Amino acid sequence: MATLILLRHARSAANGSGVLAGRTPGVGLDETGGCQAAGLPARLEGVPLSRVVVSPLQRCQETVAGLARQREIEPVVEERLAEVDYGDWTGRKIKELTGQELWKVVQQHPSAAVFPGGEGLAQVQSRAVAAVREHDRQVGSHEVWLLCSHGDVIKSVLADALGLHLDSFQRIVVDPCSVSVVRYTETRPFVLKINDTGGDVSGLLPPEESSSSDAVVGGSTGETA
Repeated sequence: MATLILLRHARSAANGSGVLAGRTPGVGLDETGGCQAAGLPARLEGVPLSRVVVSPLQRCQETVAGLARQREIEPVVEERLAEVDYGDWTGRKIKELTGQELWKVVQQHPSAAVFPGGEGLAQVQSRAVAAVREHDRQVGSHEVWLLCSHGDVIKSVLADALGLHLDSFQRIVVDPCSVSVVRYTETRPFVLKINDTGGDVSGLLPPEESSSSDAVVGGSTGETA
């Protein structure tokens, strides 16, 4: 079974602007984001990567560029991992959107939210999970691969892996340049990390031996006698 690192793009020029950038072209990393991206090779040192899959948007490609170059891996651009198509909301100020009736739906009942002129969040989850499952099947057993995408896209994938209804995905926090880790097995995914911004990569390494799809009874993480 493969191990998936879900990496949200580093801080972008739009993250602190109060504007919903969505798929607006030309949105790259800001100075902080550039530093975050530059630190990824050291942060993931010792973690083998067999594949890097990335959203087509600039901020994601800038985030993984240095890491991919160091590992001599050509990133695979995956359209299904693109940012949410916010339609008519794209480019608008967040403070203008919070008064919209749809805003309440996005917050409280996101599975029913469809952006005017854009797509629905249920549609986002469907395309993203399908892409993740497809790439994971292609990666060899016990290998590690990395996916760089956007906050809501990653949250929808994590909700699926956790067995949560999409209406609960707003309870998940995914910060810029954070990593979350999922290991898929024949019968279920195991979520190993969520929103990790530190440097401990021990949970990213593949298991030394073939692992069961069974969960540990009692929650123990120690060795069995």
